[in-house]
Amino acid sequence: MPLPPLEGARRAWVTLALSLAVFMQVLDTTIANVAIPTIAGNLGASASQGTWVITSFAVANAIAIPITGWLAKRLGEVRLFLFSTLGFVVTSWLCGVAPNLEALILFRVLQGALAGPMIPLSQSLLLAAYPDAKKGMALALWSMTVIVAPIFGPILGGWISDNWHWSWIFFINVPIGLAAIAISWKELKGRETAITAQPIDTIGLVLLVLGVGALQIMLDRGKELDWFSSGEIIALTLVAVIALAYLVVWEKHNPHPVVDLSLFRHRNFRVGVLCLSVGFMLYFGTVVLMPLLLQTQMGYTATQAGLAMAPIGILPVILSPIIGKNAQRLDLRWIVTASFLMFAVCFYWRTTFNPQMDFAWVVWPQFIQGIAVAGFFMPLTMISLAGLRADQIASASSLSNFMRTLSGSIGTSLITTLWERREAVHHVTLASNVSVYDANTGTALTQMQAAGLSQQQAAALIANDITRQGFFISANEIFWLCAILFIALTVVVWFARPPFKPAGGGTVVDAGH
Repeated sequence: MPLPPLEGARRAWVTLALSLAVFMQVLDTTIANVAIPTIAGNLGASASQGTWVITSFAVANAIAIPITGWLAKRLGEVRLFLFSTLGFVVTSWLCGVAPNLEALILFRVLQGALAGPMIPLSQSLLLAAYPDAKKGMALALWSMTVIVAPIFGPILGGWISDNWHWSWIFFINVPIGLAAIAISWKELKGRETAITAQPIDTIGLVLLVLGVGALQIMLDRGKELDWFSSGEIIALTLVAVIALAYLVVWEKHNPHPVVDLSLFRHRNFRVGVLCLSVGFMLYFGTVVLMPLLLQTQMGYTATQAGLAMAPIGILPVILSPIIGKNAQRLDLRWIVTASFLMFAVCFYWRTTFNPQMDFAWVVWPQFIQGIAVAGFFMPLTMISLAGLRADQIASASSLSNFMRTLSGSIGTSLITTLWERREAVHHVTLASNVSVYDANTGTALTQMQAAGLSQQQAAALIANDITRQGFFISANEIFWLCAILFIALTVVVWFARPPFKPAGGGTVVDAGH
């Protein structure tokens, strides 16, 4: 039997504790990014070696997320959540005191693995704490933390690196995590879920580790190694494809799968996860691209780039509770459609980006895009979980979050690679119009030399400007592509059925087989 929902102050405390845990974990996925040069230099390593601080966490986290549902059935959701959060706190402290890069990477692997169940279980436990009529509000509150944390990560990471020691990037997790553990233990200790002694799917687990691990490393290191011109990337791709193909076949016929792929039989889960994954791939890829564009081509500092990105979190904080409160009275497919169209509008707006734009021209699309973000995470999560039984929510949440996380990695790799390669194409095109025999080029060179520049300096300035223009044109093409794909997604979401019952309500309303 499903546990009864919590009431009053207990529900508020549980919401706070789970939100703190989610905020801490999501923040940690982005906070270290801007501090890599500082960490690598302090530990006597190169910047390329330092990137393993990010990769090691991402790989371990990607492997741990999809097995959350299986672990929760063996250990109980509350026990697993408390264990994961405590492990995350301990490994965060170990990361902060790491004496060298090798130790830091080891502790980041442990931290990523232990962090895996935190987000799916926070979602599952939060839904169980709310009555059916308020589950939309629960997901809205949960979504706000997922939205805001990645934005604050780079700002906080840059500020800590500039003003304190990089260790505090990890140390700040300790008090937040301990507070989340204390509150969760007090309010949830009597709400343990049913435990079943399922056998360990050893073959499935090995295939998952090999496939997801190889795929995540390939995505993280592909750009650095020039993708398929590298033997390492080719080998990783083969391992990932073979292992994941075998995993799908094996899990489909295993009575106790480590990853419950049978959830994809439900139409709403299929459609919701597809829209969430593709939408997040485009969204997160450009979240990474924008600071790169601003820092490399506009001269922004890490803090300035972070502040330019931050306004996207303002409107979701205001709108998400309103959408959540009225979720039961709305056809959420319309909300998602409006969200996708607003994403398309904001990406179309960004196609006007140019080297002469001011700070406000960067900020306004970010601010308006907050409307789209507010109607993205929570409604799609409700659509994907609608019709599933209460005992399926943890598995569904872990699989959905795994697909979202993996899509974010794919989006980052694809978009940053496309950005650089399209710049090379535009560089050649633009440079072909520059020649000492061209009247406009001659005039520009003459004017710059009259201003005191040597011929070599003037030529270098023109070359730099060509590169800069190439990167902006490339970015604008990516924004165009994202706008078109978001419009296409508005059609896909209508293949889902409206979630007549709130997610996890215990009644199967979408057989969808």
